[in-house]
Amino acid sequence: MSADFETVSDDDLHAYVDGHLAQPERERIEAWLEKQPAKAEEVRQWQAQATALKQHFASYARSGEEDRSLISARRKSRSTGWASAVPTLRRLAAGLLIFAAGALAGAYGPDLVAPPPESADASEALPRQAQSAFLIYASEVRHPVEVGASEREHLATWLGKRLDYGLKIPDLSSLGFSLVGGRLVPVNDTAGAMLMYEDVTGERLTVLLGRNPENRETSFRISSRGEVETFYWIDGEIGYAVTGEVPRALLQKVADECYRQFEASESS
Repeated sequence: MSADFETVSDDDLHAYVDGHLAQPERERIEAWLEKQPAKAEEVRQWQAQATALKQHFASYARSGEEDRSLISARRKSRSTGWASAVPTLRRLAAGLLIFAAGALAGAYGPDLVAPPPESADASEALPRQAQSAFLIYASEVRHPVEVGASEREHLATWLGKRLDYGLKIPDLSSLGFSLVGGRLVPVNDTAGAMLMYEDVTGERLTVLLGRNPENRETSFRISSRGEVETFYWIDGEIGYAVTGEVPRALLQKVADECYRQFEASESS
């Protein structure tokens, strides 16, 4: 790896895509991208995905005065070095809906078994934890869940109590998916919930919920891990992630429907 490449990090590139850099810094990165055609193409793909997601979820847009300060504080903390040990998910399929006035720029990397030590970055592990849970349980034949769909009410009460959250299980029948059941899973080193759905062909997807008391952001992103993709967002203390190996357009519709139903249950 050349010294020239090290002058621009993935954090810098995400900040560039999300529009959080001053003009001199943008010009520096644009000059660097001219010398890195492969990385420039990747950045163009991130920008296209961000635009598509923003258009699709624009009807849910919200803003808050504290969002800019949260982003600034977070980037400042990274610059002082405490996040230098957090590994970067280099193959991030970066897309972004801004539910707030600013967007969250960051790097995603820790796995289900290795949550990072800082509580703010614990939320960043969400897509990887969701993908790990999906890969472990979606292929399970006999015991994919702990509580089946026949005990839907008990499942919602049990998982909701462990998360300290009024869980209402989304109904995805309009999109061709029926509830298989759910189970308790670790998310950010504490109790989380995983719901599993499948269609008539047996294709499965999961919905993961995890709590992080330090979360104060609300954003929407997409992350890829091979053929597995995750749409995820953070709303207050709760993070949500919809994961599957179905076409992205369908997974996006599922995430949209889950978001709508979770929002409705919180406001009721």
